Amino acid sequence: MPADDSTASAPSWPFVSVIVPVLNEERHLADAVAMIGAQDYPGEFEIVLALGPSSDRTDEVAAGLAAADERVRLVPNPTGRTPNGLNAAIGASRGEIIARVDGHAEIPVDYLRTAVRVLQEQDADNVGGVMLATGRTAFERAVATAMRSKIGVGNAAFHVGGAAGEAETVYLGVFRREMLQAVGGFDEHYARAQDWEMNHRIRARGGRIWFTPDLVVTYRPRSTPKALARQYFQYGRWRHVIARHHEGSINLRYLAPPAMVLGTTAMGLLGLVWRPALMIPAAYAGAVTLGGILAGKGEPPAVRALTPAALAVMHWSWGLGYLTSPPSLAEGRMADPRTGGSL
Repeated sequence: MPADDSTASAPSWPFVSVIVPVLNEERHLADAVAMIGAQDYPGEFEIVLALGPSSDRTDEVAAGLAAADERVRLVPNPTGRTPNGLNAAIGASRGEIIARVDGHAEIPVDYLRTAVRVLQEQDADNVGGVMLATGRTAFERAVATAMRSKIGVGNAAFHVGGAAGEAETVYLGVFRREMLQAVGGFDEHYARAQDWEMNHRIRARGGRIWFTPDLVVTYRPRSTPKALARQYFQYGRWRHVIARHHEGSINLRYLAPPAMVLGTTAMGLLGLVWRPALMIPAAYAGAVTLGGILAGKGEPPAVRALTPAALAVMHWSWGLGYLTSPPSLAEGRMADPRTGGSL
């Protein structure tokens, strides 16, 4: 088959290992693997599924997929934790390039081809693109709207988009194996935020993280306020662990939610005896309401009405998680935080 322009521009197409941590994915696993298997990547690739202790028929589905496609390989992940599964899959993989894909991520057909091309063109160590939050129900669409807005998640390019360039972190990631091995892979202490933490170590080692808007991956947000609150509470809690482990890694974007929680709570209590103090929580409520409505421009009325609530859940949960993150959570990490462990 004649090569297209993008194929011709790449000097080579190295072997790629797509690694997927899997837990209780009976309903979605076959579709996820089919989407990976349909990639138009010109070179060879394999799919390594790290199987956690699922309580549904995930293992049976995975076995059937492996039997039907020799590119699919299975490795055990007894803990069921994401970083452990990722490391197990990396250890069992054979590719020069390692592409992380999550069970609910929907990747385009040219994902691997585009990522490897950009990785080579930019001499990068990790490449990723846009995490396009897309919901189905009114609440999911409100959450997706909040996640795509600067008032919801700040100015991170992988959330809100932007020009190609170097970045602190990217969504999912397509890595050079040699760099993953150099930093020791994912720190298995991190139940959350393990991608940001490892990208921090890659950059500290002189590596290059590259964002490209040419990669757009569909992400399905949480479907209930409770699930969203739990997710963002954990994000905030583990982001504080990163701040404890890596001095200088925190910035105003990460401090805004805990500062808001402290400020509005303090002024709300003070307002019980001095009413002008209530202007602070009122100002926050007004800003979130107006910001949510504006962010939802073009969405149905029900979605626009729910977006401020989604923003508030995200802000408060993240802030409370950060403020209540116990110091003990920072204990028990990799022996050498500068280079990680070993793969």
